[in-house]
Amino acid sequence: MTMAAINGVLGAIDPSDLGFTLMHEHVLVANHSMRKAFPDWIDREERVAFAVGEIQAAKELGVRTIVDLTPINLGRDIEIIREVAEKAEVQMIAATGFYWHEEPWFIGWEADRLVEWLLRDIEHGIEGTDVKAGIVKCATDAPGITDLNRKLLTVAARLHCASGVPISTHTDVQNRSGLAQQDIFEEEGVDLSRVVIGHCGDSEDLDYLEAILKRGSFIGMDRFGLNQLLSFEKRVETVAELCRRGYSERMVVSHDACCGIDWFPGMDLSEAMPEWNFRHLCNDVIPALRKKGVTEEEILDLTVANPRRVFEKQGAY
Repeated sequence: MTMAAINGVLGAIDPSDLGFTLMHEHVLVANHSMRKAFPDWIDREERVAFAVGEIQAAKELGVRTIVDLTPINLGRDIEIIREVAEKAEVQMIAATGFYWHEEPWFIGWEADRLVEWLLRDIEHGIEGTDVKAGIVKCATDAPGITDLNRKLLTVAARLHCASGVPISTHTDVQNRSGLAQQDIFEEEGVDLSRVVIGHCGDSEDLDYLEAILKRGSFIGMDRFGLNQLLSFEKRVETVAELCRRGYSERMVVSHDACCGIDWFPGMDLSEAMPEWNFRHLCNDVIPALRKKGVTEEEILDLTVANPRRVFEKQGAY
């Protein structure tokens, strides 16, 4: 059976060609409204050059594909994403969907009307380009599943059902929102094996993680480098223990790193968080997993085989 091609930033990608894939990263997170009001809000040329350098460095370590999970209302800029992909000569996959922020304009919109708009990103192209989205992003954070958040998750679920592209989420492990997300997706008829429940790597609660896994979804161990949220050692041990329990085929790994982000003015992130970059997995995490007894086959699952499993069941659209 031939699987449908994946919508990539530089064109269609055969699932068998994904290779080592970082499943949850960001080229740029920068507020659209501030950028429109103040054209010099970011130094575009500087941000592009930095991103190209970061991605080329990761590519030299073996990374072949990067999934940029920046949704529409988190500052997604498809022109910058495409320019970076072209200059770095790397496969990239862009997202559509909404972040968890409860913006007032969402209130009056029915979920199906929003789905109609977002389908354009997948079927025709993002922001007037021919770059089509290859994944749906959605999110739940500290407020949990509010009425408005339920609507946004419903949009993601129906967008997946209409298009065949997978879903990847942002969660807050403190409120175990991954399980609540699965509930809504299941109600909407989503195949939970096409879903990555994100930021599970922030937790060492194995009961919570196994509850998600047993329902068929992938979990994102995708914040390596953010040691302020959970230590490097605990992140590595949690992945290793889940491999021991037989779940190597249900985890994907990444950093949730940003080559540019306007949330921390004046802060040098490379100094404040020196491991929060696209190289950390190759340089530090994988060697540490090997020391914990994770096998080469299991590492291949985490980095190559599982990303393909997430994407390869896409329907025709």
